Amino acid sequence: MNAKRLILSATVALLLAGPMAQARIKLVALPERAATIIRLDNPNATLIEEERVLTLQQGLNKVDFSWKGVQIDEDSIRLEILDHPDAVNLLSVSYPPGEAALVWEISSGGDYAETVRISYLLSNIDRLITYKAVADKAETKVDLKSYVVLRNFSGEDFDKARILLDYGEAFEQGIDHEETKQVLFLKSPTVPIRKVWTFDAARLPWDPERLDNQNVGIPVSYRILNDAASGLGQFAMWGGKARLFQDDGRGSTIFLGEDNAPLVPVGEKMELYIGDSRDIVVTQRKMRDVQINLRKNDSDRVVLYDTDEIITAKIENFKDSPATLTMIQHIEGQWDMETCNLKYNRKDAGTLEFEIELPARTDAGPAVQELTMHYHRRNVRN
Repeated sequence: MNAKRLILSATVALLLAGPMAQARIKLVALPERAATIIRLDNPNATLIEEERVLTLQQGLNKVDFSWKGVQIDEDSIRLEILDHPDAVNLLSVSYPPGEAALVWEISSGGDYAETVRISYLLSNIDRLITYKAVADKAETKVDLKSYVVLRNFSGEDFDKARILLDYGEAFEQGIDHEETKQVLFLKSPTVPIRKVWTFDAARLPWDPERLDNQNVGIPVSYRILNDAASGLGQFAMWGGKARLFQDDGRGSTIFLGEDNAPLVPVGEKMELYIGDSRDIVVTQRKMRDVQINLRKNDSDRVVLYDTDEIITAKIENFKDSPATLTMIQHIEGQWDMETCNLKYNRKDAGTLEFEIELPARTDAGPAVQELTMHYHRRNVRN
């Protein structure tokens, strides 16, 4: 069924003296689109740009632009003169009461077949981004593909349009009303990955040995850097659902899982979750938590104090290969680090991120790394 419901018509008329100059006289239908661009740069709105050729007479002309059965933001409608911008000028725009329409009044210095660009925000046409990543057997690189899924419920058919995101290659694609299409627009076959384990002290138990009948796993992800060295890095990568697979070494693939990738700016990392691992064990304890620098009120009540705290963590790698553990620690309020035996990145006021390299286990047992943080929290209220 043809779902074309967007009715765009035009009135191109020479304005005459007298009462007829005020009338809306429909003389010529708006020509078919010469070209259409669907811009999906903004995730919250879709911009349509279309080029049409208007037959203008010398003098003042009226062009009537109307729509039916679609949702256009009328405040977003713009008209741009392309062929004779010095001789053709848009004088005014008016909105007839009670109609889904507007009227442009255009002054033309001659009789022209004038190419114009009409742009507007159109509702109910959007896009989703999805990723497919296939890792090699050694888990050192992935074949990364990204798809855009177009969904058109706008009420308008687009027989042929140029689809633009803010990254990737533009492509020509027609899409009808109530149609969904998936198009490959980004592929990079040899993107380096790093397999990382992530322990977040706010989410995972500190001492798994004390948990009854629970085998605590640490989340494992593939880390991809959005940079030139990875064959990426030309633009930010939009967030979307990612499905991950791995070459099984026998000519087929196994499904690892799926994750929702966030927006990844240039130079930043994308981490795609593939499951939990029990090959790395973290045991963390608070060894000291003492109030110091007590401040009292007139009633001899402690109202403010500092703390002296020590946290230790033991990280054990039971794997036969080296591993990288991202450890995330949290310290509330104002604080000063007195000593810390491992280097960290301060992600925000209360979040510390450690990148801990763990060697492979040996015949003697697991490889062990230890963390010790000694810090003071300031101005804690009682």
